Amino acid sequence: MKNLATKYMGLTMKNPIIAASCGMTGSLESIKTLARSGAGAVVLKSIFEEEILLEVNQQLREAEKNPVIYSGLSETLDYIDLHIREDSLGNYLELIREAKKAVDIPVIASINCVTYEDWTYFTGKTEEAGADGLELNLFLNPADFESKEFEKVYFKIIEKVLGTVSIPVSIKISRYFTRMGLTVKALSETGIAGIVMFNRFYTPDIDIEKGAMVKGKYFSTPEEQSETLRWIAIMSRKSGCDLAASTGIHTGEDAIKMLLAGASAVQVASTLYKHGPDQIGRMLKRMEKWMDEQGYQSIEAFKGKATEDYQKNPAAFERMQFMKYYSEIR
Repeated sequence: MKNLATKYMGLTMKNPIIAASCGMTGSLESIKTLARSGAGAVVLKSIFEEEILLEVNQQLREAEKNPVIYSGLSETLDYIDLHIREDSLGNYLELIREAKKAVDIPVIASINCVTYEDWTYFTGKTEEAGADGLELNLFLNPADFESKEFEKVYFKIIEKVLGTVSIPVSIKISRYFTRMGLTVKALSETGIAGIVMFNRFYTPDIDIEKGAMVKGKYFSTPEEQSETLRWIAIMSRKSGCDLAASTGIHTGEDAIKMLLAGASAVQVASTLYKHGPDQIGRMLKRMEKWMDEQGYQSIEAFKGKATEDYQKNPAAFERMQFMKYYSEIR
């Protein structure tokens, strides 16, 4: 049997497949099922900054100070009020404690955040509850016309959280930066242990019969992985922390590609909804078969192997490939 062990965020994992933050990681039974199915780690379903702010005696007017949170959508308030009544923060900490007792894989807490307000105290609570790590889903939307500190907010959140916890912290980012390479490199050098590339925003569609905006595709498709693959390849040897690939990873082949590009781990969710938790086992078998065919005994033996030439000068490499493709230069 091949050695699929890897390290991500300083955490030792038996394999690089992480069950990403989603509804399937929001209950103890589901987490146990994912662990039995072979997941190398789980990221718990995110708790939202808004939930923390409201329960921390901030009251509604405090949360309303940031227009990104509400933007006049009353449904948000209704959703949050429901969770507050269910004591969501206490339940979340209990889920961490119970999951740590029930499974022998890393359990990573997750907070979806948009500001560096007083919610950051809660990160210490997740550490006290036993979380092995913390993932911050920094959900700063480029469609926000109010924020004047888009990229600065990332660094301010990281600074506050790293000053609160001692467990490893990763951030999940979007692909929307003015200078992606420089920004990711700077983020990776702040002291965080990992960067997840990338989170996925709400995708709208339009119902032409009703003439109204409706929800688009909820699950990712394999075609969406190209940007993730590109940026993992570009940043894998320039990053000061581990990288995890996310979005569009559905099969063992997809996972192999991301590892060859230099990822330390991959996060999956949509493929678990489509094919069930057993998809993790199928992905692992495909990885083992490929490693056997290629003569690799471990993940480290081929991690980043496909991007050695790419790394020397990514911009020049991409320019030449573009010219070859469109001008048929050989």
